[in-house]
Amino acid sequence: MHVLFVTGEYPPMAGGVGAYTAALAHALETLGLQVSVMTSRQARPSPPGEGVAVYPSVRRWDWRIWPGIARRAREVGADWIHVQYQTGAYGMHPAVNFAPRWWQRAGLRVAWTYHDLLVPYLFPKAGARLRRWVTEWPARTSDLVVVTNEGDRIRLAGRIHPRRLARIPIGSNIPTHPITEEARRARRESYGYHEETLVVGYFGFLNRSKGGLTLVRALHALAQRHPDVRLLMIGERVGASDPTNYAYLQEVEALIRELDLAERVHWTGHQPDGEVSADLAACDVLLMPYEDGASLRRGTLMAGLAHGCAIVTTTPQDPLPELVDGRDLIYVPPGDPEAAAAAVLQLAAQPTWAQNLRANARARSDLFRWEAIAAEHVRLYQS
Repeated sequence: MHVLFVTGEYPPMAGGVGAYTAALAHALETLGLQVSVMTSRQARPSPPGEGVAVYPSVRRWDWRIWPGIARRAREVGADWIHVQYQTGAYGMHPAVNFAPRWWQRAGLRVAWTYHDLLVPYLFPKAGARLRRWVTEWPARTSDLVVVTNEGDRIRLAGRIHPRRLARIPIGSNIPTHPITEEARRARRESYGYHEETLVVGYFGFLNRSKGGLTLVRALHALAQRHPDVRLLMIGERVGASDPTNYAYLQEVEALIRELDLAERVHWTGHQPDGEVSADLAACDVLLMPYEDGASLRRGTLMAGLAHGCAIVTTTPQDPLPELVDGRDLIYVPPGDPEAAAAAVLQLAAQPTWAQNLRANARARSDLFRWEAIAAEHVRLYQS
């Protein structure tokens, strides 16, 4: 079986959907499938002979992608075109949303994974109803629809036949690298952290949904109560897909300056996966204050679980039975820096509880292994 992934971003482009697609592609290849990827020109073509063939040939995600992707699918002998969809990754252009029907008429089967259900900008004064209809149209027309979390499944359940809809959570985009206590200590020392330093970590790009302003205000609250607290910002500051992220980054940086916290914040910038893994291990607490609540569609949360972090995050909007408050992580209300700071201090004061959270987080991450995720995709492709 041959699957052609379509994605607006792919490594080395910065973005969670691109990292997800790469991890899934390699996991499917391990199970014996052939995998190709069609993506934006900013990505990098695969070296000759590499298993996953990457074609970074799309300059603009406009109506020309319809024949272009169909032609590529026929050239590689694809059994499925599988779109990895996040609104911002396609330049807010609706062409990809209407492509499934066109590709089906060309004799191709289409799968569609929703990484979010955010609505696109179409034109001035386009109403919410029209924008929502454009977002959900692929669910009505694709042969197979995958969502990553229960909230999105509930939203789409009444619009398509249950046999065409599946929920498959995402996995961690950052492979775990075991680290000794000595190496962890050395990693902290490389940043100037001492044994008594309270290191609060944040992982991933900043955007408005991830609670960067709450994060900074929580740091400010912590600084009033702990003499040596530091914030380690792990990874690139913004992703490649959404230009509005830069404006939000400026808001966060301005708040850091306003609250006189610059000396307490370290930005790592882009790093190889092994370095990211070491930084996650170096943190005492991982604080991820998502504005819309914790969700299984958050790759940064999945990475924290896989690395056995003591996680403080925000209360889910939708059912999340896989993760139990107080056992696997700690939930606090979104947009509440005081509650976030209090939870961090609780963990700092109760190391046994923090250690239990780490162990349970690592155990729960077994539910989200890439081998299982790929196997479920194969089952759906073959059904």
